[in-house]
Amino acid sequence: MSFNVPTRAGVAGHPVSKTGARRGATLAFAAQGVAVAAVYTTVPAVTEHLKLAPLLTTALMVAVALMAGGGSFLGLAAIRRAGPVATMRGAVMTAAAALVLIGWAPDEVSVICAYIVFGLAVGALDVGVNTRAAAIERAYGRSVFGSFYTGWSVGGVVAALLTAGAARLEWPVAAGLSVQAGLVVLLAVCIRTHALPSSTAGASATVAQPPLGRRLWIRLIPFGLVLLVVYVVDSTVSAWSAVYLRQNLAASLTVAPLAYAAYQAGTVVGRAATDRLVQRLGAVAVVRTAALLVAGALTGMAAAPSWPLAVLAAGGVGLGASVLAPLCLASAARLRPAASEAVLARLNLFNYVGVITGGAVSGLLGSTGQFRLAYAAPAALAVLLLAAARHFPELSASATQSATLELG
Repeated sequence: MSFNVPTRAGVAGHPVSKTGARRGATLAFAAQGVAVAAVYTTVPAVTEHLKLAPLLTTALMVAVALMAGGGSFLGLAAIRRAGPVATMRGAVMTAAAALVLIGWAPDEVSVICAYIVFGLAVGALDVGVNTRAAAIERAYGRSVFGSFYTGWSVGGVVAALLTAGAARLEWPVAAGLSVQAGLVVLLAVCIRTHALPSSTAGASATVAQPPLGRRLWIRLIPFGLVLLVVYVVDSTVSAWSAVYLRQNLAASLTVAPLAYAAYQAGTVVGRAATDRLVQRLGAVAVVRTAALLVAGALTGMAAAPSWPLAVLAAGGVGLGASVLAPLCLASAARLRPAASEAVLARLNLFNYVGVITGGAVSGLLGSTGQFRLAYAAPAALAVLLLAAARHFPELSASATQSATLELG
């Protein structure tokens, strides 16, 4: 099946360009990566600046995840009304504003409101970028989802290094977050609208969608379980690695963000190789190998006697975990291409349950000085990933067509 339609103009005057659409989506993913990393890596600085209690800090991270769950359905409504590109732009700009509000918040009430706004924006952005990525992958007819998440990870690395640099220069947290918000805005401004070939765009442009059906939900469960485990791991490393290094391994505010930077650097490498590995080895083998790597690296992070070894282990966790979310989302979207935004919005619920579970449990353990246990426990969840690996299909045009016919 070929999606290369030789058309010069798209819908509403926008040019048809798979490459342009892919570039715009990658910029949106990168903006999300910057925003999320900016929030997570500044948790110690915000906590110390406002003298927040440890339990309140944990509650804030849980609140971000809860709001993101609600934001995903706001994003779904926005996509159906204005399309995924407009939804991406609006959510990115809102996330940038929230970063500024977090940095300049004068008290607890203000910072709580700012984190809530950020959670809603990130949830809406999640659905927007993944819906757009699914449509672009259909246009290419091969695995390209990993490349989008590579952009996300690169953004995360840049933001984490900016946080470390701002701490090194002894900038106030407000200044550092304002710089990162400016970077997010710059990326948002660079996002352009490119129409996809009509044979692809039409799949997601249908106004009246049929019910998803019980059978499809059953087929979503393995992907949901993998996504849940991935985000338990991700939230444990992302939200609390800086605090872990600061509290348990005596790292400075300059060094503390480096675990997150290493984690995201590992995801850059893993996601850059994801599409090629899937084409060469198959999704099942990639998922199983990634699960074993995650388990081993988490164990190393829990047992690390010093911050340099914890940073190295965090990179290993990122390398293994990086391939799982893109493969889950791509596989789920192919179950019902004509309603991918609805499928992904609901699949994202597993994402946020994982974030809430990982963030809350890790925060509670950390507040009692048991961060090492918080990293050791998720290693056991790799068994679920190994069991679910066999449900990952290989991407092909015929497979996509048959899934649509069977579930339509």
